[in-house]
Amino acid sequence: MKRSKLFIAICGTALAVVIASSCEETTETSADEGEVEVATQYKEEAAQLYNHPLILEAFDIILELEERTLEDHIKITEIPAPPFMEDERAAAFRDMIDEAGVDEAYIDEEGNVIGVRKGTKGDRLLVLSAHMDTVFPEGTDVTVRMSGDTLFAPGVGDDSRGMAIVLTVLRAMNKAGIETEADVWFVGTVGEEGLGDLRGVKHLFREGGPEIDAFISVDGGGDSRIVNKGLGSVRYRPKFKGPGGHSWGAFGLANPAHALASAINEFDEKAGEFLAGDVPRTSYNVGRIGGGTSVNSIPYESWMEVDMRSNSHEHLMEIERIFVNAMKKALEEHNSKRASGNPLELDLDKIGDRPSGEIDPSTQLVQRAMAAASQFGFEPRLARSSTDSNIPISLGIPAVTIGRGGAGGSNHSLDEWWANIDGHIAIQRTLLVTVAEAGLAEVN
Repeated sequence: MKRSKLFIAICGTALAVVIASSCEETTETSADEGEVEVATQYKEEAAQLYNHPLILEAFDIILELEERTLEDHIKITEIPAPPFMEDERAAAFRDMIDEAGVDEAYIDEEGNVIGVRKGTKGDRLLVLSAHMDTVFPEGTDVTVRMSGDTLFAPGVGDDSRGMAIVLTVLRAMNKAGIETEADVWFVGTVGEEGLGDLRGVKHLFREGGPEIDAFISVDGGGDSRIVNKGLGSVRYRPKFKGPGGHSWGAFGLANPAHALASAINEFDEKAGEFLAGDVPRTSYNVGRIGGGTSVNSIPYESWMEVDMRSNSHEHLMEIERIFVNAMKKALEEHNSKRASGNPLELDLDKIGDRPSGEIDPSTQLVQRAMAAASQFGFEPRLARSSTDSNIPISLGIPAVTIGRGGAGGSNHSLDEWWANIDGHIAIQRTLLVTVAEAGLAEVN
């Protein structure tokens, strides 16, 4: 079986030597949280599955399918999937899942693609997923450029490669004749990025929805990193609104831009005081500001977009409370100072809510993901991140996010790249975890 190659890549401005690893950016990620011991029973289970004739055959098929996987990868990447506009990619992915071989393939009410592969018992349901959306707006050129083993295109790594892995795992299981005891859904989700706010996976885990017993997401880089902790976040778009007017003739009206500036200052000051204490890792950021019509006009509205995150649900709620109070205080102060005109109004639009949580490392799915990484020679590392797994993790449902392998970088930029440096290993590892969790059915 192939193993690691030495690969030299440029990530940002740094020259890096990568050994079957990745230069993935970590904008959605907190620091890795260390190694955890893998229980002997899961090491033994992984070793037995790894050496099972059907699994070995599937591993060989994955190698044989490398050209097909690359074709799938490029095809997916070159279908635009801007935020809230994943329909075209979803239709194509449904057809690809159907062609690969499932009992049923469809697009649900939220836009998720679901391929149902029934198990021999069907008493449990495992989801293997990747997200279909990208961060890039409509009109972005997503044509793939190739240089050797390296693909360049917006979204080529995040998460087109994950989608290609889901497809190849399905193809390999079918070609090798692998049956599982549990039902397995092969899923492409919508709305993982940005303001999508995990809408696809929230729909999967909605009240009254399917009874999903375990969830695996393929997203992020590397082969050893396993996300079992959800990084929670809340996002707001507050908007101060007023009558507006001429900067000279209407001077004295309450000014939404001035109120916004005061609100930012108040929030920054109070949030900074909060974080100066002994609190779990927590962050806040004003990412966008807008409004107004001209330099000599009092704006009729001014807005911003704010992101807050924390490892702790309680501290996330506290910094959210600080934020809301700062907005209200700025509103009151500027209304009290106005010399004329109607008071300002404040719209507090909550545009994102991703819950925190974590799955205990002793949980069998986490242990199986770690054991699979170990079986392929990697040191498994547990980590916290903001991914589709946040939702099941917050509900206490076993879930992990595992990497797409290969090497890559410049995520969320027009220069995004992914290189097929032992990329097959991530597919084999994903198959091993999937079959371990779904249960390899006995062959008569």
